[in-house]
Amino acid sequence: MLDIVFSDKIRNAAPALRVIQIEASVTNAPTSDELWSEIEAEMESLSRTFSLPEINKRDGIRETRMAYKALGKEPNRYRPSAEALCRRIVNGKGLYRTTTLIDAINLVSIMTGYSIGGFDLDKVAGHTLTLDAGTREDTFHAIGRGLLNIEGLPVYRDNIGGIGTPTSDEERTKLSPSTRRILMLVNIYGESMPDMETVSLIQGLLLRHAYLSDFRYKIISQTTI
Repeated sequence: MLDIVFSDKIRNAAPALRVIQIEASVTNAPTSDELWSEIEAEMESLSRTFSLPEINKRDGIRETRMAYKALGKEPNRYRPSAEALCRRIVNGKGLYRTTTLIDAINLVSIMTGYSIGGFDLDKVAGHTLTLDAGTREDTFHAIGRGLLNIEGLPVYRDNIGGIGTPTSDEERTKLSPSTRRILMLVNIYGESMPDMETVSLIQGLLLRHAYLSDFRYKIISQTTI
């Protein structure tokens, strides 16, 4: 599995951060009716449970926003992806139906409040990722958003550059229908679901919907690196 290193800036801004790293062999087909039914049920439950002002009070979202502020980023301008997804749902806008891997990640994200990076592992350069704060010199092409100012955002970097932040992932390493090996990074700035329950949730979704094989994971924290 890839090595992941936290920078001192990340350690200081988010001392309780844990990351669940998952690498697996999968198939990324169009989202099935079965998976979409699970997503629709969770969207309905979320809408019943939370009002719009309550979304950013969820533990996973609240603590991600706190890390943004500690790094000098305004979370209302650059919302964590889990918050943006939940806000869309509570606002009645729903989610777009895309592919199995993307929609499975979105489902876990709205269930937990965790912002989750999903990457084509074969497009990641090198054997080590560094989680650091973005700088004004970083060039980051966010998926569907164009150039994104990631200064002050937590960013995973491979040997070429940034691949993902809690706000958006990068075009270069994004998931596609041809993806056969996935890297998932579950960013736990504040816990809302036990780690092993989160791992089991993801593994179950990939088994049911993505022809999962060769599933590996590890949990990374300040005490393990």
